[in-house]
Amino acid sequence: MALVITLFLPATILAQGAGVDAKQTNIVRPKSGSEQLPAFLYGDRIEGIANKESTVEGNAELRRGDVSIRADSLKYFSETEDVDARGNVRFERAGSVITGPALRYRVNDATGTFEKPDYSLAPIAKPDQPSVSGRGNAEALEFLGEHKYRIKDGFFTTCKPGDDDWLIKAGEIDLDFTREIGTARDGKVVFKGVPLIAAPDFDFSLNNKRKSGLLPPLTGSTSSSGLELSVPYYFNLAPNYDMTVTPRYMEKRGLLIGEQFRYLGQHFNGELRAEVLPDDRVADQNRSAVSLVHNYNLDGRILGGLNLNKVSDDNYFRDLASRINITSQVTLPREGFLTYNGAWWGPGSYSATARVQRFQVLQDPLNPISIPYERRPQLTLSAFRQDAGGIDFGTSAEFVDFTHPTQVTGNRATIYPSLSLPLVAPSAFFTPKFGVNATHYSLEQNTAGMPDTINRTLPIFSLDSGLVFEREAKLYGQSVTQTLEPRAYYVYIPFRDQNQIPLFDTATADFNYAQIFSENSFAGGDRINDANQLTLALTSRMLQPSTGQEVLRATFGQRYYFKDQQVTLNPTDVPRTYPNSDWLTALSGRVASNWTAEAASEYDPRDRRSERLSFSTRYQPGPLKTFNFSYRYQRDQIKQIDTSGQWPLGGRWFGVGRFNYSLPDSRIVESIAGLELRADCWVSRFVLQRFAVTAGSSTTAFFLQLELNGVSRIGSNPLEALKRNVPGYQRFDAPPADGAPARPFDFND
Repeated sequence: MALVITLFLPATILAQGAGVDAKQTNIVRPKSGSEQLPAFLYGDRIEGIANKESTVEGNAELRRGDVSIRADSLKYFSETEDVDARGNVRFERAGSVITGPALRYRVNDATGTFEKPDYSLAPIAKPDQPSVSGRGNAEALEFLGEHKYRIKDGFFTTCKPGDDDWLIKAGEIDLDFTREIGTARDGKVVFKGVPLIAAPDFDFSLNNKRKSGLLPPLTGSTSSSGLELSVPYYFNLAPNYDMTVTPRYMEKRGLLIGEQFRYLGQHFNGELRAEVLPDDRVADQNRSAVSLVHNYNLDGRILGGLNLNKVSDDNYFRDLASRINITSQVTLPREGFLTYNGAWWGPGSYSATARVQRFQVLQDPLNPISIPYERRPQLTLSAFRQDAGGIDFGTSAEFVDFTHPTQVTGNRATIYPSLSLPLVAPSAFFTPKFGVNATHYSLEQNTAGMPDTINRTLPIFSLDSGLVFEREAKLYGQSVTQTLEPRAYYVYIPFRDQNQIPLFDTATADFNYAQIFSENSFAGGDRINDANQLTLALTSRMLQPSTGQEVLRATFGQRYYFKDQQVTLNPTDVPRTYPNSDWLTALSGRVASNWTAEAASEYDPRDRRSERLSFSTRYQPGPLKTFNFSYRYQRDQIKQIDTSGQWPLGGRWFGVGRFNYSLPDSRIVESIAGLELRADCWVSRFVLQRFAVTAGSSTTAFFLQLELNGVSRIGSNPLEALKRNVPGYQRFDAPPADGAPARPFDFND
């Protein structure tokens, strides 16, 4: 049987064979002067009328640019660039695939209608942004322009074909991938056949993009407030600022309104939070909180910041917050600062800062704390100049006006210039340093017998030196570079009587490895220890030869005193008389395959007992598999065990939890237990958390969340609690790249 080809087109025709199996190609070129791409037609039989239409029968295909349309038959109208395809139609463009029985499509403006389609639509590819494809079927699909679609009487989901665990069903669904927004009319969100959300009109985000709208409701429960329901509304006001308003209903207490406003400028950023509970039925009072954090940075030269916080009462966080890092706050800062960084004297640099600082103290009657001094103001200046004739010059200066409602007040002025001579070689260093610390006090509200002015001048000499030895070694059968690094640090400071100086901001510094290489054993400027002491330490490290990355580190250090202590924090404190400090040891790194560990101890050789001990280890054999164990001991104060982990339980189930227990108090400090169910296109989380909020009370929080991949999260969010409580915790998918509050549903009615 002969193949009949009737053509009346001014186009190139290529016959690829003879007989009925031959496939014909027709190239329809655009009109003269047009910048449009030519259309390629393929099929078993092609007929046409010049400049009007082409008809293709059998294995029909049209290609133009990135558009491909295949069907049993199709017509192409060259004047209007309309395509009418029938029978097993398959439309492809930029990763999107749509199939169905019939299609009418206008190529030049990407409009048309697809009957009874099955569709898979890809978002517009963008660098460094995750892409989420959506699919579904419908009675009809309308093309509304480039990357814009309308689904009629159908559904949309990000699940893979054959998995319809969750769907957005609607009479109409508009999908605009240019704005990355979907709109459902007369729609509902269905999970496992159960409707979760229904509304006449709501929007949802495509591809994790921020947009205005109603965020998924948050539900939960705490022992202090009962069942809770929050319904946040997100306002995407501009690319550089947004706002979220959250009504939060608490069964026992009433309705709290919360607000979060974020902003970002070329040189500044900040966040304002405010909450108000007009009538707390439990506390029988109006309650509120406000917080402003503002940061300014002009090219690292001018820095500034505000951190202002206020709550209505001492128990605000303990009653109304649901995270332990919030409920444990006891001093709320109210401060502002301005810093200028500049250059001077060749390669030297200086930094000047002005600061004002106050606090709101939230008292726990069972564990009261002292009110700290306010700084109004604090002025600091530091300057440094390297290699001025081989000598490094540095100076620091400070003026602070301390105020307090009940204690001694006054101001303190300090200046501390110093000279050092660093002698450095590839395997050794030797740095002598000399300085003079001069301090002047002008006091008010003094107790009887105390002077109004006090001056203190102290010369300070130190000598820091060390060696570095290296050798090739083996660790777990691998070649490593092992170092041996002895270090000696000597300090001499003469005695000055400081018992009449008040304690504005000073306390005894924590004794640790970093502190034994410092000049002063006090933190703050009101005490400077007398010293004639030598610190000796030895460190050994295992390094990967190719990268220099540290694999394992072991350290031992001790301080030796050549005279008894005379300067104490308080006049009634017992001074040190022993010649040697406690031993400090530490070990950290990868101790075995998939195992890392970190241990530190402070051992008293005089009484032969441990003062402090901490040990932690992590086993992490692969993704989503983590187990942590730690033990912390401080003599007569702390003895805690802490375990946490994330682990697959079988199938798609994962367990996550933490248990932090105080042995002396026989009390749970914090515990968390949860289950996560991971599916192809959704994740559910069930988490129960309990933690201590005061010395005698605890609270319990409950989280239940359903995450629909690429679209939204429904329920209360436990992710922050999981990441904070379980070191090494991993999510099943990456969070939104911009850190937006999240892929909201926007109910427009």
